[in-house]
Amino acid sequence: MSAERKFPSPFEIETPSGASGWEEMYPYYTLFSEDRDSKDRFWFCDTMHHPIPLFPFDAITAEAWGPALGQYNSRIFLVPPALGIDQRILNGYLYISPIPVDSPNKIKERIKEFTERAGFYYKNWNRLYTKWKRKVKREIENIKKIEIPALEEKESFNIVKEAVGISSGYRLIEAYNRIIESMYKIWQYHFEFLNLGYVAFLDFSNFMKEKFPDIADSTITKLVAGIDVLLFKPDMEIRRLSKLADDLNLTNIFLELKEQDKIITKLKESEGGRKWLSELEMAKEPWFYFNAGTGFYHNPRSWIDDLSIPFSAILGYIKKIKKGEAIEIDKEKIRKEAKRLKNGYFELLKKDEDKRLFLEKINLAKRVFPYVEEHNFFVEHWHFTIFWNKIREIGRLFQEKGFFSDGDDIFYLNRYEVGEALYELYYCWAVGSSPRAPLYWKDIIKKRRGIIKALEKWQPTPALGIPPENITEPFTIMLWGIVSEKIDSWLEFTGKSQALIKGYPASPGIVEGIARIILTSDELSKIQEGEIMVCPITTPSWTPIFAKIKGVVTNVGGMMSHAAIVCREYGLPAVVGTGFGTQLIKTGQKIKVNGNKGIVEIV
Repeated sequence: MSAERKFPSPFEIETPSGASGWEEMYPYYTLFSEDRDSKDRFWFCDTMHHPIPLFPFDAITAEAWGPALGQYNSRIFLVPPALGIDQRILNGYLYISPIPVDSPNKIKERIKEFTERAGFYYKNWNRLYTKWKRKVKREIENIKKIEIPALEEKESFNIVKEAVGISSGYRLIEAYNRIIESMYKIWQYHFEFLNLGYVAFLDFSNFMKEKFPDIADSTITKLVAGIDVLLFKPDMEIRRLSKLADDLNLTNIFLELKEQDKIITKLKESEGGRKWLSELEMAKEPWFYFNAGTGFYHNPRSWIDDLSIPFSAILGYIKKIKKGEAIEIDKEKIRKEAKRLKNGYFELLKKDEDKRLFLEKINLAKRVFPYVEEHNFFVEHWHFTIFWNKIREIGRLFQEKGFFSDGDDIFYLNRYEVGEALYELYYCWAVGSSPRAPLYWKDIIKKRRGIIKALEKWQPTPALGIPPENITEPFTIMLWGIVSEKIDSWLEFTGKSQALIKGYPASPGIVEGIARIILTSDELSKIQEGEIMVCPITTPSWTPIFAKIKGVVTNVGGMMSHAAIVCREYGLPAVVGTGFGTQLIKTGQKIKVNGNKGIVEIV
């Protein structure tokens, strides 16, 4: 790609009005700097996981996933053509850059190591995945058990009687360190299998395109569809509770009262209502540890903290039941189509070796597929919900001790600064002196609050620098959908309206309907029956809304993005990775979504 075809340099991007000093919110190594970053190096904005400016503390999620992802590519499995994914923050948004293995000889050397190391995991996948679940659940239990000491005026006499030898002040520092370590540790587990899952599917996809050059991407994804994954369990529980409400003749309570607090109060008055509430409590653990966003930020909250989200979904399903509509997903239809395609393509292959490779590759792709989605529930939802709530506990302690005016002010400090403030809290509690913190942090938090608001109004450029000839990093291709065609569409974008919008064919089918632009989870309640949702990206916790809509269009994502996988399993036509769908399409417009070809037409 010629040097003329390039995006702005990071050093050419101006600071938005009102955001001066934003750099002070983040560690020095997260920022662009001319002493290490070429102005021509290629970066793209990770709006899939970090769609809004990073609160200083929330940047820990990016800080933790960077080395965790990179180490499996570069040091553990030795993915032949790709090292890790570099990160920088610009105007509060995370930009990332895949690092390739430049030397052909080095790639050849890594192939042998990768084949041996990845092969061990592929051969022992089920056993190792079972072990993985045990490890992750153990870590979730570990972080849940961490207690935040209250720092009372005087310590319990038990410390003396039992000769404990350490104070609650020390345990506060220890608790914070353990919470931070848990975030890093869970990210280690997060990527243990994930890239291998992407590599297996990418290998199968490349094989199919080599043998059948005209095959559509949507057809390849159909071949592995119809697999039950844990990530759909929260939505299944919502559907189950909706049917139970109908079986127990409780639907009128939901339809008339609508607000969850009033509904719960009313349900407590009857035996059937108390039975339903008992089932609700059982469903909560662990399925309501489901974040309404990506999980990478302290907000929005999870279902377990905000029951309005699941109750709204239950109300939607109850309305469907009362209309006589089925609320079950027809998985069998999707499975039959996958089997039909598998048999058909198998028969089309003439050579025995090709038939053997086809079965080997498709079976591996199907075997690894559940992990590609299931890890998301364990990590980004279950663990992260507990993580954010533990940090909130510390924030409330700061508030009680007069350090902050609001407990959530803690998120305007980065993790190192929180450590500093905690030390001062411990020090002053232990020594009996007055803290500097109440005055010191007050103006900083006020300034940063204004900076975040200013950054939220800024529209980040999708990429920076000169694009490479080829993208080789599996995550970049499979998850973010960053390929040459995508980069070209960014370069060609003028902001003017256009009738045809190109993206990735994520889930097959063609549908027409009225568009509804959804920029945040707070706007989901605006969606009307039969509309097509157009959004930056969907998250797994949005799945209950899929019962209302006809199709999905997203700005970002590839064939293994959560939006793509969920839409395929729910049988909804979808086009992902349009780049600018939310800017080019307006609510109320009639659009045609072609999930077979990856095209959205404004009708």
